[in-house]
Amino acid sequence: MNHASLSDLKAFVHVAHMCSFQKAADTLGVSRSSLSHALKGLEQHLGVRLLHRTTRSVALTEAGEQLLQRLTPLLQELDDALDAVSHGPEELAGALRINANKGGARWLLGHVVPTFLQRYPHVELDLVSEGRLVDIIAEGFDAGVRLAESVPKDMVAVSFGGDVRFVTVASPAYIATFGRPGTPDELQSHRCIRQRLPSGKRYRWEFERGTEQMAIDVPGALSLDDNDLLVEAACAGLGIAYVPQSFAQKALEAGHLVLLLEDWTPPSPGLCLYYASYRHVPAPLQAFIGIIREIA
Repeated sequence: MNHASLSDLKAFVHVAHMCSFQKAADTLGVSRSSLSHALKGLEQHLGVRLLHRTTRSVALTEAGEQLLQRLTPLLQELDDALDAVSHGPEELAGALRINANKGGARWLLGHVVPTFLQRYPHVELDLVSEGRLVDIIAEGFDAGVRLAESVPKDMVAVSFGGDVRFVTVASPAYIATFGRPGTPDELQSHRCIRQRLPSGKRYRWEFERGTEQMAIDVPGALSLDDNDLLVEAACAGLGIAYVPQSFAQKALEAGHLVLLLEDWTPPSPGLCLYYASYRHVPAPLQAFIGIIREIA
């Protein structure tokens, strides 16, 4: 009995995860028609239908779901085995592109990148820092870095850096003039420095205490789109800011800022490096993840 080709099996995995022939074809660098032909041939070879196709969508059949669950780890193990025999640490080369938010890029630069560049001097690392959420596959990145809650569900996530805590802060001068809010609801009568997201929407401040949870669109005349700028504005007495504690820590230690509503801002799951579960993990990314896990 002839076996299905490895290329057809990999093509099936890409289509199954992306739910799109066109997106899978773009990723694989082939035409949509040739990809569709390959999948039809695979189905004929196996004697089962793997995909439900309509003019607008692609979905897995029950047989397709079973095949995908078995294939994904097998293909990853095969790729890992090939990388292991073809690349020693001293020979590792190529490029690694990672998209990260500013906080994630800062942590990686301080904890992972120096070791990575020392161990693998022939790898070119491209670390792109931006606020907007991007489709890392469509934009040509090997991995992304975001808060755990923002990682797409079909990605493999590697946690690092511990929990993150968003805090409400203001300068002593602001508090002396306008007072200290006792509850999140009291922010409605304060001057808040709002954050503009890359999408154009304003960020709603999130609070939690016990079973109580709320997200507030706070009032304020000033909106900024960068955590460092939010901290600077708060230090200048322009209002109350809501930022990750790591961005405000130096100003807090120096006494330029004061924590507010501390019992309403518990820690939450922090940063993750994430990558597609259905794609081959390149050797440079495997090495990068290895260093993250050493530190964690």
